[in-house]
Amino acid sequence: MATVLNPVRSGADILGQLLRRQQVLTRFALALLLLLVPVLVASMVDTRTLDGVSVWAKPAKFLFSIAVHVLTFAWFVGYVRSDQRETPWMQCVVGVLIVANIFELAWIGWQAAHGLHSHFNYDTPFFGMMYALMGVAVLLIVGANIPLAWAIWRHPAGDLRPEYRAAVIIGLLFTVVLGGGFGIYMSQQIGHAVGADTGHLPLFGWSRAGGDLRVAHFFGIHAEQAIPLLALSVAGLKRATRWVSILAGSAAYAGLTVATFIQALEGRPFCPEGRAVVARIAASRTDENIANRSSVNGTSSRNRRVRLSRQPCRAIAPSARLRRSRERKE
Repeated sequence: MATVLNPVRSGADILGQLLRRQQVLTRFALALLLLLVPVLVASMVDTRTLDGVSVWAKPAKFLFSIAVHVLTFAWFVGYVRSDQRETPWMQCVVGVLIVANIFELAWIGWQAAHGLHSHFNYDTPFFGMMYALMGVAVLLIVGANIPLAWAIWRHPAGDLRPEYRAAVIIGLLFTVVLGGGFGIYMSQQIGHAVGADTGHLPLFGWSRAGGDLRVAHFFGIHAEQAIPLLALSVAGLKRATRWVSILAGSAAYAGLTVATFIQALEGRPFCPEGRAVVARIAASRTDENIANRSSVNGTSSRNRRVRLSRQPCRAIAPSARLRRSRERKE
């Protein structure tokens, strides 16, 4: 088995390892990656947009993200002792993981095909119910990490370093607590944005003018990859140093994730745009607020701006008359 002590060396080796560790999940993830191809083609052919991006952008992102999660899960199954990988309990966990992901992807794809939102959609009672069921599916998906972490802790593979085992377990549980927790909070809101939702970061789509709850959710979900990768990066150090690095790095990662959540709640972007762009967006939003207040009070904001624009003219007028009188004298 490939562990920290025996790293894999090629893509074919990685695929072979995955198939030996958890064949069903590996084949499922490969099917998702193959399905990603026609979805990307559809995004280029279908000109419809939703929130300024292709209607197929969300299905593509979720296909890739879920495939990565499933492959990570399959790889970590290899850290469970071989005689414990195919127990009825583990098979049940694998089955739930696959069914929940299929439901999630099917609804996202169905809504995308009809040009509708799958998330934060309460337009009809049915859409609201489906969104709630998606939340249940997500809980099952991230919750599957708990029995896997327990199995790795109780029945670890014989050649797995203790500190690396700890890193894998920490990463799995961080994904449940941070990724799942922030995801639950976000799902209870009217949307993922806090404040302005413009100037989106390429690829991720995060707002660059206001807070975005998806940032903390992203970091939380990918803790299962980040913490073990940290352990791999310090594998060549002394044992005590490895432990300190893993524990300190895990604490720092959790702190960063929580900080991005607080940042979003305060309406501050994770990756802000230039000051001029932000100022322009803020000015635009201020004008909109003024217009809304004026319409409520029965006063036009246009009249206010006209009155304000005339005030400087009265201040300049005396100097203009004085200049003309001097010209006449000359």
